[in-house]
Amino acid sequence: MADIKVSLVSDDNEEYIYDVEVNEGGSATEHKVTLSFDAYEALEDVYTEPDELIKKSFEFLLEKESKESIQDEFNLMDIGKNFPEFQEEVLEAK
Repeated sequence: MADIKVSLVSDDNEEYIYDVEVNEGGSATEHKVTLSFDAYEALEDVYTEPDELIKKSFEFLLEKESKESIQDEFNLMDIGKNFPEFQEEVLEAK
């Protein structure tokens, strides 16, 4: 199982910016993830902290693809464009 380290870089300008490091199989990848305040506010009843949502989203992605296949930089809400099940599996349930 991968070790996922989520670190808040910034929470201004109407969005959270996170650095995410994924360690697995003796190597690591780094990713920059943004999440708008509005998008998170709609999910507060499911996730008490935005970093919890970020980590759960990476666990979801790692079930679908290797850590090297995950984009280096992206908006968290864009995951659903490639994986429609993201809405049901991550955004609506813990």
